[in-house]
Formats: sequence, structure tokens, C-alpha cells
Amino acid sequence: MAINVGDHIPNATFMTFAADGPRPITTEEIFAGKTVGLFAVPGAFTPTCSVKHLPGFKDHAAELKAKGVDTIACVSVNDVFVMKAWGADQGVGDSVLMLADGNGEFTKAVGLEMDARGFGMGARSQRYSLVVKDNVVTHVNVENGGEFKVSSAEYMLAQL
Repeated sequence: MAINVGDHIPNATFMTFAADGPRPITTEEIFAGKTVGLFAVPGAFTPTCSVKHLPGFKDHAAELKAKGVDTIACVSVNDVFVMKAWGADQGVGDSVLMLADGNGEFTKAVGLEMDARGFGMGARSQRYSLVVKDNVVTHVNVENGGEFKVSSAEYMLAQL
């Protein structure tokens, strides 16, 4: 069952890239006491994700933060090295926290996995965004297959 408004973020551990290399980061570290705009993509370097989704959050980071978002985070079922390379390629710097959900554990826990074997990609995440305040989900925006509307930075801005 997919995560809903009012639900608590499940406990999970992502990988991220710090100055000294890859490191684990827990949902507690990311969400506790903060407002987080999290968005998930089916895959790093894929067309919509690279042309629209991640760039939108990078471009609107200051506006989201002005509306109370402490952290903007991108999650994908990719490894930490791919997420690091994609963030560098997109020039996100510190504006977006790049989170690798390499085994899809968080994606499964929030009930938003999809089967992308038909595209040769295996198990992946659906495209979605969440607004989370102190570990509690306040907004859930899940795209219909192949669409890019409700998970965008612009849509999230309008909700805040």
C-alpha cells in the first residue's frame, strides 16, 4: 500500500556522497525536525528525470526554501556513485540532497515501487514527490504512468 498523508516516513537507510566518500544516511537524520521536499525518479540520467525533474528542483530551490522547505532530496533506485555523478552532471551542488536507494528498500517501504523490466531497468521507483514535516507526510503527489505533472517543483511550490 502506498504512503498517504498523515503517515510517518518509514525507517530506512540511503547512501549519499559526502566530502570523504559514500556514507549511509537514515530517514531519521533527513526528516526529524525538518520540512523536506522529497522527489523520486525512475532513474538517474533518464530523459524526463534529467531534462525536467531534477533541474526543476535545482532551479526552484531558493523558492522552496523561502516557503519553509529545509531540505530538498532526490531519491532513485540507483547506486551512490551514479547519484553522485548525476548530481555533478546536473550541477546541483548543495541545493539537492542526492539519495541512493540502491536496493529499493525505501521505495518498497513507501509502496511506490514499479516493475521496469520491460525497459531493461528492473525494479524502480514510481515518479512522485512528498512534503514531509518532522517525519509526517503532509503531501503525496504520485504521477500516472509516463506523466510528469504533479511531482514537479512547480506543483510542490503551489502546495506550500
